Amino acid sequence: MARVPYDDIVLATPVTIPYARYSIRSAHWFLGRALAALLACAKLPKARIDGLAVASFTLAPDTAVGLTQHLGLTLRWLDHVPMGGASGIVSIRRAARAVGSGDAEIVACIAGDTNHTDSFRRNAATFSQFAQDAVYPYGSGGPNASFALLTAYYMRTHGATREDFGKLCVAQRNNALKNPLALFKKPLTLDEYLNGRLIADPLRLFDCVMPCAGAEGFLVLRRKTAESLGVRFARLLGAIERHNAFADDPVQDRGGWAMDCADLYEQAGIGPDAIDFLQCYDDYPVISALQFEGLGFCGKGAAPDFIRANTFEAEGTFPINTSGGQLSVGQAGAAGGHLGIVEAIRQLTGEARGARVADARHGLVSGFGMINYDRGICSGAAILAAA
Repeated sequence: MARVPYDDIVLATPVTIPYARYSIRSAHWFLGRALAALLACAKLPKARIDGLAVASFTLAPDTAVGLTQHLGLTLRWLDHVPMGGASGIVSIRRAARAVGSGDAEIVACIAGDTNHTDSFRRNAATFSQFAQDAVYPYGSGGPNASFALLTAYYMRTHGATREDFGKLCVAQRNNALKNPLALFKKPLTLDEYLNGRLIADPLRLFDCVMPCAGAEGFLVLRRKTAESLGVRFARLLGAIERHNAFADDPVQDRGGWAMDCADLYEQAGIGPDAIDFLQCYDDYPVISALQFEGLGFCGKGAAPDFIRANTFEAEGTFPINTSGGQLSVGQAGAAGGHLGIVEAIRQLTGEARGARVADARHGLVSGFGMINYDRGICSGAAILAAA
């Protein structure tokens, strides 16, 4: 079917509410801080925000509509996007269509979570019906066990080694060392990665994302509106999402990106060779490998060779996760899916806070979310361009 292009839709004012390993604050507090930061950056009165997209795991018992009262917003467009690490991309798509159709003028896309001392364990226990009925009661609850299954399967099937995954983690840590907002401040060597404490075979400590508290946000609006506000922006060239892709695969070995990446590049009018950096969802290194393949940067099963051929640091070949990614910045719950978007906007507007990709013109951001035992259900990607 014919697709209506994302004409004149831009993303602006990337904001981060600094992460904390644990916090006694609520998700509402972090999301409110993100909105306040967006208003300050754009020099906007709150009444100008007429659209809101929210992602959070710890907002209950409220949803996005309850949050509007907490934040004092009066909106004509609202969406609650409960899709974990894919929420950021899905929010972009929903918000872009709302702005393009006139249903909203300026949409704030915010994501944030708190992390109390015991909140992650409780979230994992009730994450899904699969978790409650078929996994958690047998002591295999939480994402570490699920991603250990996916990682072991990928290693057996495609010949990836721990050294391959370690190269990604070390490169991202080197990027993070230049980012003042990253929680991880110490260099990581390959030996330290390989000898990390065993978590869930074959995953060791530095394969696993660290939960924390924090928030991310950005605005979606028309180019002329951004220009009238005097804010820097990145143009939206294309975006895709797919849910429950390749459901017949016995264990996840592909994501929805593989179904739709040709469409993504066709929307953008460019190919993979024009992408200057990738901000991929990286809660575990194996998911980065699946994105390299699914987004057309290498063939299926060829990610190990692709990893061996590139450096992945901001100043090197094929820069990824230039902020450090979740593995070295931290994962603030659902904000993990917004982290790469915020970083991509910063790179394309010359506002990067740490490592910079020289002369970046095009960036690709991908998301992944909602893991159920043997697979993640949601995936998406967007291509952004400098103004």
